[in-house]
Amino acid sequence: MTKRKFGLGLSLMLAAGMLAACGSDDDASTDTTTGDGGEGEATEETSDISVAMVTDVGGIDDKSFNQSAWEGIKSFGEENGLEEGDGYDYLQSTSDTDYNTNLNNLVRRDFDVVYGIGALMKGSVEEIASQQTDAQFAIIDEVVDLPNVASVMFKEQEGAFLAGVAAALMTETDKIGFVGGMEIPVIERFEAGFRAGVAAVDESIEVDVQYTGAFDKAELGKTTANLMYDTGADIVFHAAGGTGNGVFTEAKERKEAGEDVWVIGVDADQYEEGQIGDENVTLTSVLKGVEMAVVEIAEKTLAGEFPGGETTTYGLAEDGIGLADSRGAIPEDVMTQIEDYKQQIVDGEITVPETVE
Repeated sequence: MTKRKFGLGLSLMLAAGMLAACGSDDDASTDTTTGDGGEGEATEETSDISVAMVTDVGGIDDKSFNQSAWEGIKSFGEENGLEEGDGYDYLQSTSDTDYNTNLNNLVRRDFDVVYGIGALMKGSVEEIASQQTDAQFAIIDEVVDLPNVASVMFKEQEGAFLAGVAAALMTETDKIGFVGGMEIPVIERFEAGFRAGVAAVDESIEVDVQYTGAFDKAELGKTTANLMYDTGADIVFHAAGGTGNGVFTEAKERKEAGEDVWVIGVDADQYEEGQIGDENVTLTSVLKGVEMAVVEIAEKTLAGEFPGGETTTYGLAEDGIGLADSRGAIPEDVMTQIEDYKQQIVDGEITVPETVE
């Protein structure tokens, strides 16, 4: 039987972007013309746009949120014949004190759209955009009500709900863990949706919720996961950026020791992060179309339609949220049940809560 693939529309859209990027070398051409003086002048046909992003503290290679955004920036840049550095680029933030400086630096470099990646950057984007009114900004996971800022939001709770359903149907211990980064609305939406999904299957299943207070501390993720697995959890869902890499490390070490434990990844398909020899600890991942959203804003800007002052929200219905292919880790009958819940959400029969309360 053919396995169902959730978030298929999202996956196809992301894949299309990458395929386009792979073909970009053929799309960009260089013409050499000879002037009256006989000297050749090379001109490269590229799109008249430049885009750049500022990461939050999770880092560009967090295998999750920031990395997804950068993949979108790269995909757009390569597809449109842009050069990394001048046409597209990023600046990495090591702490929140870097946000303002990095945003200002990119504005001074005259990028057409400057992205602030993550809810933690709201204050900085708001401040710099208020000062640099001729510049265009975009922010992911928050809303900045300014005419030169495009805001992007996601219904994380809907994807997390499906992850909760999967975890509840797959647990053997009736205890599941949730590791959050910082207690901010976007992560609380993940928690609320996940807990609601578990409860929809079986309210008696225990969900151990712990926040690490950081998105860039893999050691905290590992320690937290260790305690959860030690106290009976067999599946842990993380929404903690780079901190979540430690959850995978702990799970893989236990898998090597013969324990049957799982991790549910976040933002991107984290299957490769869970690979250990011929086995894998990734049950599935909650896909979040950050890459797709970044590209869409760039494309609108290129078309002269920068969505400043607007908020775009993606959920299951918009294929901006979904579950990654479990690659056989989740049986067909369980996948069918998850699909049923998904359709109820899309049809409006289930409204997933955004807060735990």
